Amino acid sequence: MNRRPRYNPPSRTPAESSGMKFNYGTIALLGGIFVLGIGAGLVFNSTANFSPENVASREVIDRSAPNAEICVQFGSSAIVTDVRVFITLNPFNVFVTQPVMQPGCVLRRNNWSLLEQQKLVDSRQVQDCKNRMNTFGFTGPLEGKPKIDCIYQNEAAGNLFVTPSGAVGPRPETDKF
Repeated sequence: MNRRPRYNPPSRTPAESSGMKFNYGTIALLGGIFVLGIGAGLVFNSTANFSPENVASREVIDRSAPNAEICVQFGSSAIVTDVRVFITLNPFNVFVTQPVMQPGCVLRRNNWSLLEQQKLVDSRQVQDCKNRMNTFGFTGPLEGKPKIDCIYQNEAAGNLFVTPSGAVGPRPETDKF
């Protein structure tokens, strides 16, 4: 008796049995479509647009500052917030107005001569501001009617966005105005 070995066909994977065959070209094409879809989604959903309504970067603030070239070269662009506070004593209450935000500029102390040369501040205002160890900040173009104030640099809180866990460390000299 000759027994023949029984023929067992090789087992098939589910993809082969359903007739779907993936080769390297198909996988590469699907991978490319996937990557392209993610890239397109990032472009359309990006929050870093450069419209004035969305201040998402320092570049937008620098471009919006009055006299942007002068501000960046001789100081720093800023977001200026004007708020009025009313305090009543009997009964004690605090009321705050809606803030008005506008672009502004803070000049370094050694660049005040720009304001003096254009006769926007006089020597008495410069001396008063210097005596209090302050600096000048302004809103509005220098060629027009800018609103110029002697402003104080508050270092009490520190920058909690860049210091770890709120620790206040030494500040670089470039932060001193």
